[in-house]
Amino acid sequence: MKNLKTWYWIATIIFALMMIMDGFGGVTQQEAGKEVFKHLGYPMYMLIIVGIAKLLGAVSILQNKYVAIKEWAYAGFAINFIGAFASRALVGDGISLLIPPIIGLIIMFIPYILWKRLKSNVKIS
Repeated sequence: MKNLKTWYWIATIIFALMMIMDGFGGVTQQEAGKEVFKHLGYPMYMLIIVGIAKLLGAVSILQNKYVAIKEWAYAGFAINFIGAFASRALVGDGISLLIPPIIGLIIMFIPYILWKRLKSNVKIS
């Protein structure tokens, strides 16, 4: 059980840090994000909205008091990755640009599954 808890926190922190960095890049309107949004045809203000959502989602998955909020944060991240894949596919991007959102989704499921396994056994502290 202790080993599972350790892996849960390692995976959660790594994923949260990934989303914090990506969210910060969106909020600060980094050039790479602007180029992607322009390529996909999204308005630039969406970069800030998505960035804020990622920052809030990262905080949400790091807390264990509000289970529903944590669950919705994971759902939001899943929608983000699926939407990124679909957006890339619909503008005709190649396989090399379709793979990263799928990898992100897989990485996201690691802490999610560990959280569910821990939650089913004992309360996480």
